[in-house]
Amino acid sequence: MAPLRRVLQGLKAHRFVAIGAVLSLLLLTAATAITPQIFRWGIDQGIAAKNFTVVWESAALMVIAAIARGLFNFGQTFWSEATSQGVAYDLRNQLFTKIETLSFSYHDRSQTSQLITRATSDIEQIRVLIGTSLIQVIGAVITLVTIATILLVMNWQLALITLIVVPIAAWLLTRFFSRNGSVFQRVQQQLGDLNAVLQENLLGVRVVKAFVRESQEKARYTALNNELIAISMKTLYAIRNTFPLIFLLSNLITVAVVGYGGAQVINRQFSIGELVAFNSYLLFILQPILLIGFAAPAIAQAAASAQRVYEVLDAEIEIRDRPNAIPFVKCGGRITFENVSFRYPGATTEALRGVSFETKPNELIAILGMTGSGKSTIVNLLPRFYDPTRGAVRIDGHDVREFSLTSLRSRIGIVFQETTLFAGTLRENIAYAKSDASLAEIVEAAKTAQIHDFIAGLPDGYDTIVGERGVGLSGGQRQRIAIARTLLTDYRILILDDSTSAVDAKTAAEIQTALDLLMEQKTCTAFVIAQRITTVRNADRILLMDQGVLVAQGTHEELMRTSPLYSAILESQVKRS
Repeated sequence: MAPLRRVLQGLKAHRFVAIGAVLSLLLLTAATAITPQIFRWGIDQGIAAKNFTVVWESAALMVIAAIARGLFNFGQTFWSEATSQGVAYDLRNQLFTKIETLSFSYHDRSQTSQLITRATSDIEQIRVLIGTSLIQVIGAVITLVTIATILLVMNWQLALITLIVVPIAAWLLTRFFSRNGSVFQRVQQQLGDLNAVLQENLLGVRVVKAFVRESQEKARYTALNNELIAISMKTLYAIRNTFPLIFLLSNLITVAVVGYGGAQVINRQFSIGELVAFNSYLLFILQPILLIGFAAPAIAQAAASAQRVYEVLDAEIEIRDRPNAIPFVKCGGRITFENVSFRYPGATTEALRGVSFETKPNELIAILGMTGSGKSTIVNLLPRFYDPTRGAVRIDGHDVREFSLTSLRSRIGIVFQETTLFAGTLRENIAYAKSDASLAEIVEAAKTAQIHDFIAGLPDGYDTIVGERGVGLSGGQRQRIAIARTLLTDYRILILDDSTSAVDAKTAAEIQTALDLLMEQKTCTAFVIAQRITTVRNADRILLMDQGVLVAQGTHEELMRTSPLYSAILESQVKRS
């Protein structure tokens, strides 16, 4: 129940709205409790005594009580729903903020579909708990206490017969929670797995169709859907094994009250009006028990969902600012890797082993190597997407962990190998990191990235809407937009992670020429990761990586003379061309 207690703590931020819901609930309970007494008075003092005045007065009072119940019921429903929407709003924002601040290592281990399920379905389960189930339970408890007190005052023998159902039902519901909490959690987990297949197929629909895998993907989705149905049926079996017993008890209690109470009426120990009122209260006392019973599965579901949400909210942020972190403002250009080793979380082998080098100011460093050699890992350590397992990465003598993350990353311009575009216009995508950029600045960056002519030729120009993930653009066009986006930032260190792999050789050469000019103006050091030696042969220095080890470094000419691996890579690329 700990996750549910944390959910309830979130009500503090909406306490006035929640108080409105509780006050409406109390007034509704009072209006409900007084109604059977009006019945009793109308029957005993009106119908039995043949007093038409009392009959009409009791009828009028019953109408007023019915109107009051309707108003107070609307009030508690409205205010509880408003409270639930506020709690869900807060949780969604907290969850999104936490996902945005979690380190790369967390996202490496987590499924996107599971995070989406937690931000949507799980939070909706919590909202339903606050808006419906919680108010039902609170109302049921208040009604039980109120009606039990009235029944004990009216006829304590009949009251004891009636109230015996309460502890039995409480025991059955407690057993239901303890036995079936994990089942409801598995439902949400299975729903996340199902969403994972859906997400993969939506993102990879072209691959699915290209390889004619529709039937296989349908079978995979159906199999997981069947598993979801199976685990969902287990929740129904759990309900089946508990609630029929509660319903049976309620019916038996009704029979007992009518029989014993009828005998007391015959013996003139109880009036007919009191028996009718007591029987009405019986319905009111059984109804809360049933409401708690119906709310129990929703509470169990919400408890499982709350646990899943708080697992994310409580996740450790592995990369964070140190106390007294300093801002990264100036860059002299001396970047040092001191015996750096790194292992990705959960990996069995190190991605980097004992890497050491130091750059000079305004130097263009190229990083070359076979796939999986650790090229991208090196540059991922500079902006602290990850921290080294051993060793240190320094900028002008300062360990990068001494800088605040915001200042460090805002001064490092990165073009990733995998291009990500966002919903919106081309202009908004280029100005993503600098939303107040003028059109002239955007055009200048686009010209440098060799994408301006293409954009200018579109009917809407820079106001052209980008399709989902840039689906209407070629890989080279998306890559050049990403380059323009990076060039618009206030970077001091520039990282190009194989950023021209999707463009032709002529365009790559034009982009590289423009970047060379920019690197002379804005950067203190630039890193270029490339697969093709032809794109990095003019670098000031080339770092040659092999299986996480820096095996050689030097200019193109020096490596041609001293590195057999470099010569072998060059020879293989010449043969392919």
